[in-house]
Amino acid sequence: MYFSKATTPSDDTLLIQPKILYYGTPVVLLTTLNEDGSTNISPISSSWALGEHLVLGIGLGGKAAENLQRCPECVINLPDPSMWEQVERLASTTGQTPVPSEKAAQGFVYQKDKFAISGLTPHPSQQVQPVRIRECPLQIEAVVEDFRVPDSAPFFAIVQTRAVAVHARQDLVIGDHHIDPRQWSPLIYNFRHYFGLGEPIGKTFRAEV
Repeated sequence: MYFSKATTPSDDTLLIQPKILYYGTPVVLLTTLNEDGSTNISPISSSWALGEHLVLGIGLGGKAAENLQRCPECVINLPDPSMWEQVERLASTTGQTPVPSEKAAQGFVYQKDKFAISGLTPHPSQQVQPVRIRECPLQIEAVVEDFRVPDSAPFFAIVQTRAVAVHARQDLVIGDHHIDPRQWSPLIYNFRHYFGLGEPIGKTFRAEV
C-alpha cells in the first residue's frame, strides 16, 4: 500500500491504494444448496439492494459460486452485531474440497457442516431449497436471475437475485410490513472489522416510520 500527500493547499486528502474497499457494508450469511441436499453457509460482505433485487459479489473459488450455478436459489441471512463471533467462526472455512490453492495459502480449511462449527440453527425455507438461519433477524429467500463474471475481475462473480420471501423477527416489525429501524441493527463489515450501528442521527424524507 502506498500514499502520497495532497499537492494543493485546498485538498486535505491523501492518495492511497488500500488492499480492500469494504468501506462499511452489512454482513450476509449466504446459504446455498450442496449437491447432496445439505446447505452451505458462506459469509460475504459485498451486497446491495434495488427494489426486490439484491446483487451479491462472490468469489469464484468458494462453494457458494459452485452451488448457485447448479441450483440458482439462496437465502440472504442478515445477522445482527451480537452474532459477530459466530460469523467469524465461519470466516476461515470453505465448503470446497479440495481447498483451492489460493484459499489454502490464506489459511482456509475445509468444513462440510457449517452449522455445527458456527453454532447456528437451520430452519426450513418456504420458497427455496437452501435452509434459513434461525438466529438471523432478517432472512431473504431469493432466486438467481443472472450470474456473470466480469472481464476485469475474473476471480469474482456478480450475482443478481430476486427476493421471493422475506422473514423478519417479530419484534422488528411495525404494522404489517415495515422494519423498525430503531430495533434493527445489521452487523457491519468495516475495513475487515465488525461494527454495529450507532445512535440514529436523522432520516430521509421518504422514511415511512
